[in-house]
Amino acid sequence: MKRILWLLVVIIVFQSKAKAINADSLWMYEHYTKKEVYIPMRDGVKLFTAIYIPKDNAEKHPFLMTRTPYSCSPYGEKEYRPFYARYTNAYLHEGYIMVIQDVRGRWMSEGTFMDIRPYNPAKKGKNEIDEASDTYDTIDWLVKNIANNNGKVGVFGTSYPGFYSTMAALSGHPALKAVSPQAPVTDWYHGDDFHHNGAFFIADAFSFYTSFGQPRPKPTTVGPEGFKYFTTEDNYEFYLKTGALSNFSKLMGDSIAFWNDLMNHGDYDAWWKARDVRQYLKNIQPAILTVGGVFDAEDCFGAWNTYKAIEKLSPDASNRIVMGPWYHGQWGSNDGTHLGNVHFGSNTSAYYQQNIEIPFFNYYLKGKGAAPDIAEATVFFTGENEWRKFQQWPPANVQQKSIYLQSDGKLDFSKPLNGGSFSEYVSDPARPVPYTQDIHFYRTINYMTDDQRFAERRPDVATFSTEVLTDDITLAGPLTAKLVVSTSGTDADFIVKLIDVFPYDFKYESKAQSEHYRVPSSTYPMGGYEMLVRGEIMRGKYRESFEKPVPFTPDAPANVDFTLPDVAHTFKKGHKIMVQVQSSWFPLVDRNPQVFTDIYHATDKDFKKATIRIFHDAGHPSAIELPVLK
Repeated sequence: MKRILWLLVVIIVFQSKAKAINADSLWMYEHYTKKEVYIPMRDGVKLFTAIYIPKDNAEKHPFLMTRTPYSCSPYGEKEYRPFYARYTNAYLHEGYIMVIQDVRGRWMSEGTFMDIRPYNPAKKGKNEIDEASDTYDTIDWLVKNIANNNGKVGVFGTSYPGFYSTMAALSGHPALKAVSPQAPVTDWYHGDDFHHNGAFFIADAFSFYTSFGQPRPKPTTVGPEGFKYFTTEDNYEFYLKTGALSNFSKLMGDSIAFWNDLMNHGDYDAWWKARDVRQYLKNIQPAILTVGGVFDAEDCFGAWNTYKAIEKLSPDASNRIVMGPWYHGQWGSNDGTHLGNVHFGSNTSAYYQQNIEIPFFNYYLKGKGAAPDIAEATVFFTGENEWRKFQQWPPANVQQKSIYLQSDGKLDFSKPLNGGSFSEYVSDPARPVPYTQDIHFYRTINYMTDDQRFAERRPDVATFSTEVLTDDITLAGPLTAKLVVSTSGTDADFIVKLIDVFPYDFKYESKAQSEHYRVPSSTYPMGGYEMLVRGEIMRGKYRESFEKPVPFTPDAPANVDFTLPDVAHTFKKGHKIMVQVQSSWFPLVDRNPQVFTDIYHATDKDFKKATIRIFHDAGHPSAIELPVLK
């Protein structure tokens, strides 16, 4: 009987949701007209654009546009994009003209596609184009050719469309009033997607480019077929058996241009420098709302650093940042209550959508309401599960405080006093440290908050922990790792992980379910949970320069200093702070052969075991510099 009642409840809930979606979709068909047009660019190339226009002519309407390499489907003027199924339904009821465009060379647009096409600040003549000029030409056509518009345009997009949003901000068109780059691709070498501090993120790069990178000879509505992987559901097994990066290049073949570029630009050379968006963010005119996730596995770096670059290069710009406890794009989802096993105590996505993004565009594009009550920096702090607002980021009242690795696995704010102390492990490329304990194929979205107890149990992970905290400690800003290390080889990777260790009696408090809060269900044992707060890697040969790598002298102490992305987290009283150091993070990151070589063209025989030492004595103190909020 209970089972039957449960099934009835499920059916009723499903039907109610289906009816709501059908009602919203019907409303959109009744109130909007879709047009598909080819918009000419200055060099004659035409970009395919889908435009959803309100039928209501009682007032003039603003544009809200996304430019994407991922298709503006569905194609056909009778086929409507499901804006109504998400929070973007609010923009329909506000009467926005919604615009989606296939970028140059993708899907139905003409021209040649180029990954993260470099910005050209000194274009000469109509044949010199970039994504900023394509945005300018699109906006210019829209305001001149779509009837009943109010002459104001906003642009937003997540991930790669976030990159195109940043490029839009550089277009200089006077009608562009508001831009929201969300998890924007910003620097694919130092911190976004495919490289972090020179280390290659193989799982993301290979799985992405085997499909996305396939050439498109002519405009099409049909996407590429995916890569046929080995018959395994275990990505650790697949990537380990495939071996060196040169073997992945053989699987990839010669047709995917950007993969070849990745393999041939291992160091930070002029090719990469031209693709660092940050250097160009000068004289920004539209209002900016940069959005990202503190636990975004793909573009966490981009959000923080786009905001910081605009602050530095365009100090007079209206520039804001919002960072929530989110995976990639979670701020646009219906459920922002948790990530993996970690709960946030509220629907953080709904809060962002209703209190920040929608009011932002309504004010700048519709003149609706007073100046938006959006702080310079609105950031969600995990641990305490609270939103905080600041006049700048990092906050002014942050004190840099070093926490030191000690002998016997201890972690303390006092410098070590003993001499000759170090932790040692053997890093074996044949048995790399996994980035998660799960068995799966595609890289998970949850690993950014995963339990690290599995790693603590490995002999090739050095673990350090404080005593139980007697007071809360809140961190707000980037971390800096300052390690003193040695290796028996001539190269090595160093992964530093900052971890919140929960008390053994920890349990989440029960909370009533409501319209905007779905109680996350989990049977995972949270007592003693080791929550990853931040992890980052440094490829050792780049410790002095990303442009000119240098080998390690075997067994000689060397300094390895690097910055980890910003954190916003409170270590609560009764918890512990933990730091783990290891030399592989697989298959998130490709394996280092642990010999000084061109890793992108190394072969399986180049990989060697190495003995790694992490020093923590008075003469060679290793520490993590923490941004402690006073």
